[in-house]
Amino acid sequence: MTNIPQGETPHHLNRFFVKQRITMMVNRYEIREAKPDGSEGGVIAIAQQKRMAFKEQVTFYADEARTRPVFSFKARQALDLAAVYDVTDAAGEPLGFFQKDFRASLLRSSFHLGGPGLEAYGQERNPAIGVIRRFIDLPFAFHFDFTDRSSGAIVMSSERQFSLRDRYTVTVPDPRLDFRLAAAMAVGLDALMQR
Repeated sequence: MTNIPQGETPHHLNRFFVKQRITMMVNRYEIREAKPDGSEGGVIAIAQQKRMAFKEQVTFYADEARTRPVFSFKARQALDLAAVYDVTDAAGEPLGFFQKDFRASLLRSSFHLGGPGLEAYGQERNPAIGVIRRFIDLPFAFHFDFTDRSSGAIVMSSERQFSLRDRYTVTVPDPRLDFRLAAAMAVGLDALMQR
């Protein structure tokens, strides 16, 4: 695992990878750094979500043993189809939020994303794949783009690879977007996609 000094988390990464691990009782995700050549590097964080939880919460840890939480996201309300998820650091200080746009997501999954000095909106790039995924559960490759609400510039993209296991390449060209908020949104895309 990549060593992150106690109390420190990278605040911006231009690119990283998210891989889901298959387990019986929890959804587990590895957040991996991108090497300069574009290949996968070491693990930056491990995320874990209990299945069938009454109130959605995902905690990100700096170590494989899950002894050192570094950030998390949690739903403000239980059982809300348009729930707001607050992203906080290890001390519980807010980093930002994301929220599924329930109405728009009926045809094409869509999310609001916000942080200090940043308001963005993300949708699946390909509307046809968005509709097909509602009826056929195949490991389609799909792509989300999050754009700044004021400038229209892309602040984050998440691309699911065509594979049986969920694997994503996440690109964050906007330096205002904290890595922890971007990683929470990337995991949220997978964890909340079926809702």
